[in-house]
Amino acid sequence: MKSKLPDPQAQLAELKRHTTQLISEADLLAKLKRGRPLRVKLGVDPTAAEIHLGVGIVLWKLRQFQELGHQVVLIVGDFTARIGDPSGRDVTRPQLSAEQIAHNMKSYTEQAFKILEPERTEIRYNSEWLAPLRFTELMELTSKYTVARLLERDDFAKRFRAQRPISVLEFLYPLAQAYDSVAVQADVELGGNDQLFNLLAGREIQGRYGQEPQVVLCLPLLEGIDGQRKMSKSYGNAIGITASPGEMYGRLMSIPDSLTEKYVQLLTELDWQALQAQHPKAQKQALAREIVRLYHGKEAARQAEEEFERVFAQGGRPQEVQQVTIPRAALKPEGTIWIVDLLERSGLVASRSEARRLIAQGAVELEGRRVSSSDFDPQISDGLLLRVGKRRFVELQLAAAQSEEQ
Repeated sequence: MKSKLPDPQAQLAELKRHTTQLISEADLLAKLKRGRPLRVKLGVDPTAAEIHLGVGIVLWKLRQFQELGHQVVLIVGDFTARIGDPSGRDVTRPQLSAEQIAHNMKSYTEQAFKILEPERTEIRYNSEWLAPLRFTELMELTSKYTVARLLERDDFAKRFRAQRPISVLEFLYPLAQAYDSVAVQADVELGGNDQLFNLLAGREIQGRYGQEPQVVLCLPLLEGIDGQRKMSKSYGNAIGITASPGEMYGRLMSIPDSLTEKYVQLLTELDWQALQAQHPKAQKQALAREIVRLYHGKEAARQAEEEFERVFAQGGRPQEVQQVTIPRAALKPEGTIWIVDLLERSGLVASRSEARRLIAQGAVELEGRRVSSSDFDPQISDGLLLRVGKRRFVELQLAAAQSEEQ
């Protein structure tokens, strides 16, 4: 853990690192000069059960506040999740059920404590203050913000111009999140760039309720391993902080070279200047090794690197491979199966057209031998290794005759 930095200017310099918006620097410095622990808020909608490295950027900034002696307030949006945050969306989002919310929240805080210090983390559920609101109190809240101001928000403005529906319920989302700041008396609120409007709404609503407005601190969004869209489990481009060491290492090695610097700067304390002179592969190895170490420990990082080299650099067989059972009924009388059908049944491709395309590209191997044609019916037996691309493997197993009968 880093030593505390009681000097306000030194704290400010530390906290500004990697931020994209700070509104305002003068306000934050004034709060730091008072010498008391700040209440630093992060609102989390439990729409996914897994925290990925992109979310980790914000959590590590919260950890930085903790190491400087401040109090983190982690607000689980169990109530606002029923509305659905429309940030970055051009359509109305479906509401989550209470059961879905309960399922997603179950492991979220446990994952967060892989980064945050529990003793300096206050966990609150916003149903605590939003559910009991009377209609007169809701009217008071809505009277403190205008529709014109809400329509300044990009996603609402686009939908309004395109005459796409916007429910009044969605208009309540930024107001509900803003009221969270009032309820916990937040000094600072963190979020990604896409949350700026909501964070500023909190700042304004606090002022309308007679509180000192919170400081807004935004952090950059992290592109996923595809290098195109922001990291998200729904896009299939995320790396979960609870992913196994091998999966975490392998997925980090697959990021485009153009993203290595950003990942190093935002996700680690590695010295990028010292890494610049190295080969791009060596840079990514250092990145992958460090991130696995952060979440799983030094020994796990060493083993993940060795396994990666053995499998991908030397063509070895992975030690842990997902097994896929092929029903005997899917086989032809001679015990073979069409390779395209096999790829689809294995889950390695989304469609038969994708299977044909990957075979044509030379991206499919069976037991280390490249499949050169879609007109191929391999003989199937237990333990065969089917591989697509560099990092997707399954081990084939034939269903037992008895299990098929049942």
